[in-house]
Amino acid sequence: MNEYDVVVVGGGAAGLSAALVLTRARRHVAVVDSGQPRNAPAAHMQGFLGSDGLPPTELLAAGRSEVAGYGGHLLSGTVASITRCTQTGAHARQGFDVALEDGSTLRTRRVLVTTGLRDEVPDLPGVRERWGRDLLHCPYCHGYEVRDQPLGVLGGAPDEIHVAIAHAHLIRQWSDDVVFFTNGAALTASQREQLVARAIGVVDERVTRLVVENDELSGVELDSGRVVRRAAVFVRPHFVPNDDLLARLGCANHDTGWVAVDAVGRTSVPGVWAAGNAVNPRAQVITAAGEGSGAAIAINNDLVEEDLPIAVVNFRLGLPLSPSAT
Repeated sequence: MNEYDVVVVGGGAAGLSAALVLTRARRHVAVVDSGQPRNAPAAHMQGFLGSDGLPPTELLAAGRSEVAGYGGHLLSGTVASITRCTQTGAHARQGFDVALEDGSTLRTRRVLVTTGLRDEVPDLPGVRERWGRDLLHCPYCHGYEVRDQPLGVLGGAPDEIHVAIAHAHLIRQWSDDVVFFTNGAALTASQREQLVARAIGVVDERVTRLVVENDELSGVELDSGRVVRRAAVFVRPHFVPNDDLLARLGCANHDTGWVAVDAVGRTSVPGVWAAGNAVNPRAQVITAAGEGSGAAIAINNDLVEEDLPIAVVNFRLGLPLSPSAT
């Protein structure tokens, strides 16, 4: 069985950033990644200082190379389960067995989960095909690239129409030509007045599909058959965390249903940390990388604190330091 100080589950910006910090701290680290990053459809990554416009695949490739260069182990696969165990040896420590779907098991003292989230988008023809290309969700990630073009904003579920309206007001900052598609949801008089006051067009008909021509989004088709020409469309997806592993470990949740972590990513379960979109739906790539770095420092400090009493006992007995405490 392979034994590690830390196993990082998820090899995106948060996981690789954490692994880089930990390997530079001379920790024995494994990163397990399924190879399905959330931003895979995006051609470029924006707003990351020093890497603005870089394809996200290139950022991850560089990160993997850096982690491997410091001795980190990069494993392709999916974690099936994480269970508590007691590490054997001269000094028993609490740890975890990380079981992979291929049947292998990693034993580790600490776990960092950075498995991200998945975006649930409207079930309309064309949505999945254009997702991350010209059907977009984050204006800070993509707004500048579609600035001053005819833009649309899709309304979502009727009980979340206020969220979609707020999104439309935000998108208005990047273009003077913005249309809000209510998709049949009713607006209050105040909501409609605010949209009109900011020169945001309102279309009340239901949307039937996104129109795609020559592999580009060209408009939004309505129930009546009318097509409203748009160069790009924004939608606020429903964010669903990939937190099954954390839930099965018994990690406590916020009232929102998301797993609760403290300022450094520590969950309610001793030895388990989490970072990035798995616990923070608002985290962009640069934010996730920072959270991973902060969690890594906290984890290393936690390991040092665990080793201190063992070192004292060894000193009093005249025994050598255990390898993991050197």
